[in-house]
Amino acid sequence: MSITSSAPSAPSLPLVVRTVPLDDLAQPPGLGAPSAAGDLADRAADLLALLPTQAPLAWVRRGDGLVAWGEAMRVEVHGPDRFADAERAWHQVLAHAVVRDEVRLPGTGPVAFGSFAFDDDSPAGGVVVVPQVVVGRRDGRAWLTTLTTGGHLGAAPRLADVAADGAGEQPRSPGAVTYAEGAVPAQQWPDVVSAGVAAIRAGEVDKVVLARDVEATAEEPVDVRWLLQRLARRYTSCWTFSVDGMVGATPELLVRSDQGLVTSRVLAGTIRRTGDDAADMARAAILAHSSKDLEEHEYAVASVARALAPFCSSSNVPDVPFVLSLPNVLHLASDVTGVLATPTDGRPHPSSLALAAALHPTAAVCGTPTQAAGALIRRIEGMDRGRYAGPVGWFGADGDGEWGIALRSGRVDPDDPRRVRLFAGCGVVAASDPAAELAESEAKLVPMRWALGSD
Repeated sequence: MSITSSAPSAPSLPLVVRTVPLDDLAQPPGLGAPSAAGDLADRAADLLALLPTQAPLAWVRRGDGLVAWGEAMRVEVHGPDRFADAERAWHQVLAHAVVRDEVRLPGTGPVAFGSFAFDDDSPAGGVVVVPQVVVGRRDGRAWLTTLTTGGHLGAAPRLADVAADGAGEQPRSPGAVTYAEGAVPAQQWPDVVSAGVAAIRAGEVDKVVLARDVEATAEEPVDVRWLLQRLARRYTSCWTFSVDGMVGATPELLVRSDQGLVTSRVLAGTIRRTGDDAADMARAAILAHSSKDLEEHEYAVASVARALAPFCSSSNVPDVPFVLSLPNVLHLASDVTGVLATPTDGRPHPSSLALAAALHPTAAVCGTPTQAAGALIRRIEGMDRGRYAGPVGWFGADGDGEWGIALRSGRVDPDDPRRVRLFAGCGVVAASDPAAELAESEAKLVPMRWALGSD
């Protein structure tokens, strides 16, 4: 087991957790029930405005979610057992925790954020961060959680007393941004796709997902809050996240576990939007009937359904995908749902992180068959993805939580915060056209390029 922790062991310094209602954030002034994208963006900004410049933690969608700051504890894991090692460390912390939760909603009480590498052998490994302060909002209710080590339960905390340095200040623009080629230059990347198509036609795999990166360099150090607020405002249907330098707005929910119910949003099959509503409606129809995209989507849905089946007593797998409209692209999407089976030995349901580990990597980010597609990626892709396309999200003391796939994302360089590595990937099947896949990857880079901009 490869684990490093920045905090003393749990028994000597137990985690002390206090959650209290936060009525003044439950409904922002002047807003009724959110009904429009602008309302949702305002609610998200209301949460994100609480974050500090340094190491902000966030998981926000449609104005609800969690934001956090500080580190009560940090656990780093590596290798193929990184998910199990992270969960084991979290249970060790919880075994000695002192908890008073006056709200009792998903996301209250002890909460940890995590981000994990795509590949077992990546040096990026994984990290679980237990913050010192969490502010959450869900369905018109808001709360404040403080997490400390080595103390005792005291008076109910107040947001004013635990506010982060710089909270409420306008995030800074990174200034002008220049872009450079990543590990594989754009003009050479179609050759990588061609190699993937050749492997498919040779029977090595049925589908493979290939990714590329771009290096962005800004004039000023990148204020992650700038990225978060812009992404949350424009991509309201996505999960906007920030964990340990990974930041983005993912449209793909790997798994949500909530009191025995599980949900996974699967995306595969993409077409770029034109900006003209009539033209985009026509493109949505083309996408919905594209044999190439439907084939790609079918592999992705089947891989999720197959991975969830051992854990569920019942499930619902849609026969036909719907078209998800984002500002830059249209996706084929399916929401796979299930009911977790009650373990016969009296043990609790598997945690959301355990489910994420069982699902990762899906065909939407790796390919089919999984093992062969992963080996092909390592052989021809030409880069280490790091934590791109890996699970990112949060989980609580009961194991419930939400884990997305780190897509439409970038990694802020910890040694030079002016630099951000952006990623995009595409599903490749036998009918894929390398030039079209390059164009699709450019479309998927748009959200992070836009987030770095100043328009």
